[in-house]
Amino acid sequence: MKKLNVAVVGVGMGSGHISAYLHDPRVNLAAICDINKERLRQAGEKFKVETLFEDAQKMLRQVELDAISIATPNKFHAPLTIAAFNKGLHVLCEKPMAMNAREAEQMNAAAKKAKKNLMINFSYRFSEMSYALKQQVDAGVIGDIYYGRTVWHRRRGIPGFGGWFTTKGLAGGGPLIDLGVHRLDLALWLMGYPEPVSVSGSTHCVIAKAAAKKASKNYDVEDLAAGLIKFANGATLILEASWALNIKQPEEMITTLCGTKGGLTQRNVDGGYSFGAELYTEEGGNLFTKTLDRAITPAPSAYREFIDSIIEKRPPLATGEQGLKVMKILDAIYTSAKTGKEVRIAKSG
Repeated sequence: MKKLNVAVVGVGMGSGHISAYLHDPRVNLAAICDINKERLRQAGEKFKVETLFEDAQKMLRQVELDAISIATPNKFHAPLTIAAFNKGLHVLCEKPMAMNAREAEQMNAAAKKAKKNLMINFSYRFSEMSYALKQQVDAGVIGDIYYGRTVWHRRRGIPGFGGWFTTKGLAGGGPLIDLGVHRLDLALWLMGYPEPVSVSGSTHCVIAKAAAKKASKNYDVEDLAAGLIKFANGATLILEASWALNIKQPEEMITTLCGTKGGLTQRNVDGGYSFGAELYTEEGGNLFTKTLDRAITPAPSAYREFIDSIIEKRPPLATGEQGLKVMKILDAIYTSAKTGKEVRIAKSG
C-alpha cells in the first residue's frame, strides 16, 4: 500500500503528532511547519525531518500531501483547516476545534465540499479506561443517562502569562476552551452526544488576575468557568474548568454520569495523569461499586484513528460535527456569563 504523505503544522503542541506519524508504517511524514524558526530547526533535528517550512501556505503549495495535522494556536485552526480542504487534504485538528461555533461551521462546510475527513483531537476519549466505560454504557449497564458532572480543575496551573494560551485574541478563552473542552467531549461521547438546547454559565478571574497584575503581564481570559447544560432528551450536565482554584489536588479530573440503572466515574489518580474508573449498580436489592482494573479492548491513539479512517474510507470517531456541538456549548457558556442570562442553542445540522 502506498504510504500517506502527512504534514504537521505547529511543532510544539504537534510534537505528539510528529512522533506518532513517524512510528506508523503507513505514513510518510513529508514535512513539518512552524512560524518559530528556532523551534522548527530543533524539531527537525530531534525527529530527523528534513523538509521544514515556516509558512504553512507555502508548504501546502509545494508539498504533495494526503493529510495534515494542525496543532497551532486556536486562532489559526479554521483558516489552516479550510486551506487544507481547498487542497483536497484530510485534516486532524487539535482541540478546541476553532475560536467559536461560526468558524467550526465553516470548517465542516469545507470538509463536506472537499469530501475529506475532518477529525478533532479529543484525546481524552482515546484511552483504555474511556473505551472500557463506553463499552459498558453502550451495553446498557447504566441505562439512560440523565445527569452528569464533568470537571478539570488545577490548583495552580496557568500556562504562562503573556503567551497565546492567556491571550483571548489567540486562544478564544481560558481554561474552559483549553481544559474544559476535553472533559466536555468525554462526557458527551459517553452520553451518545445528545443535542444541547440551553446553557447557563459563569466565569471568574480572581487568582490569575492578581498574579498577572503582580507580574505585570497580560491576562484577558477567565481562570474559572462553570456551565449548566440541558439537552433535548431531558439530560443535564454540569461542566467546570479552572487553571487556578483553591482545592487540594494539583489536578482534579472527574467525569461522573448517572443513569436509570447505574452510574460511572472516571477520575485521575493522586492528582496526576493516570486514570481509574468505577461503576455503581444495584443488583438484587444490593448496591455495588465495581472498580475497573484493566480494560480488555485496547484503545487506538487519535493519530492512528485518523489514519485508519482515511484508509478505510469512513468518518473518524471524533467528527467535526461533534466538535461543532462542543463549540456551541462553549460559546453559550461565555455568552451566558457575559449577559447573565440562559442561552438557547440552535439545533445542529
